[in-house]
Parts: sequence; structure tokens; C-alpha cells
Amino acid sequence: MASEFPQKYSISADYLPAGSKRRSGLPMRPTVKFIVAHDTGNPGSTAAGNVSYYKRSCNDESASAHIFVDDRSIIECIPALTAAPEKAWHVLYKLETDNHLYGYNANDAAVGVEYCFGPNIDADEAYRRYVWVMANICARFDLDPATAIVGHFFLDPARKSDPVTGLARSRRTYEQLLRDVVTEFKQGTAGGDTHGAPAPVSQTGQLTANTTLNVRKGAPNRLAPLADVVRAGQTLNYVGWTEQGEAVNGNPKWYLTAEGNYFWSGAVRTLG
Repeated sequence: MASEFPQKYSISADYLPAGSKRRSGLPMRPTVKFIVAHDTGNPGSTAAGNVSYYKRSCNDESASAHIFVDDRSIIECIPALTAAPEKAWHVLYKLETDNHLYGYNANDAAVGVEYCFGPNIDADEAYRRYVWVMANICARFDLDPATAIVGHFFLDPARKSDPVTGLARSRRTYEQLLRDVVTEFKQGTAGGDTHGAPAPVSQTGQLTANTTLNVRKGAPNRLAPLADVVRAGQTLNYVGWTEQGEAVNGNPKWYLTAEGNYFWSGAVRTLG
């Protein structure tokens, strides 16, 4: 049974012309069975810019995707979440890996989600939206987020490197993406429940930043919104710590500030 999911972000419907090469209007059969993670391959291009290009070239070629995500918007140009799902042409039909993994061609049964990256795009915010929309799709169509997402590069390794390339430009990995979607899905379908994770250990102290350090708002992970950026050598006060945060380079320990924000222990040292 599909789960309700927190609507953190709005999804705008800006459909391509039906009956065009990019949008056939054919319904997805039998329904959404998995997700293909893409990136645009065009650094700096926005969600709106990509959709606009698809509209202008709607009869030039049979290549498309359902959703484009950047730091400002999530735009659906072929229905998937905003209306009954339709087919999009985002993976070559002649490939066989999608059939081996899921029993269906990606164009027939998968939602294609494109990640926008590069200059003038806030990588953290775009990534949060990218993770959220894929977790949302999993909840809507009763998919297991641990197995329902596959990168385009995995299906077409001879030609494609997305979303690995786009994620790398944003200092993230494909493996991290898969983990983060699972985390987002679990938190969303449990109404934000942290699944019994222990509260931070109460302890006060001071530390010094080894390098430029991002302080995250309200949660010990890199998906949380940015609360502050601390320069190398700056002193940070903490009121607690937890080892239940996101493991960065294998280290899950994060410090808690009096404001309820978190910073990763691997980027700080004791005073002196």
C-alpha cells in the first residue's frame, strides 16, 4: 500500500506537448516499477532551462525524462507524480540490464529523474530536492527505496556516466545517494520518526575547525539545511554529541550546538 509522504517541496507541472517525439502520451505499463537516476550532463543548466529546451525541440528526437530538479524547483514535464504516469524515453530500449533487474524496460515502467548541477546552482539544496523527490516516488508507488533506484550509468555503461558525474561535481557519490534516499524515505513514511535513535550525549566543550566547516540545521547529516559556514581556526562551542549521525568517511560522530545545529567531528580538533 502506498504511503503518505511529507510534501517538503512543491512539484510544478510544465508538460511537453502531448503526441510529440519527446512525449508520446502513452501510459506507463503496468505502472511505475523503478526509478532511473540521471543528471543533465550540462553544468549550470537549470530545471526550467532544460524543460524549455525540451519544449522547443519536442519533435527533434525521442529523448526525454519525467522530472528535472535544481536548487529552486522540481519540474515535471512528463506526468509521473502530478498526473497518471506516462512513458518517457530516457534509456535505450536495446539495453537489457533494466529487464534483468526489474523485468521491464525503463521507458515502459521507470520514472526518469534529472539532477541539475554546476555553476550558480546550490549543490546542497538541489541534492536535497533530488533525494526527496525519489523518496516521494518510492512512497507513492510502494517501491523499496533500497532496490528501486538505478543510475543511468549502470544501465548504459558504454555511453553514460550519470548521475555519477553530476554528483561528483557536488562532492557526493552515487552510493551516498542511494543511502540518502533510503534515509529520507524512512523518515518521511514514519512521520519524521528517528526510529529510536538515542538522544545526543549531554556534554559541553570547545573545539577548533580544521578547515572550512558546514554547520547543519537540526540534524547530524549533510542533507540538513545549511545553518552556518565556519572558517578554519574558528572556535565552536558544543553542548552535546551523537554517534548516530551520517557517517562521513566512516565517522558518524557529530557535535550539537546550543542552537540545535550539528557539525561533523572529523573537521574539528580540541583546543591547544
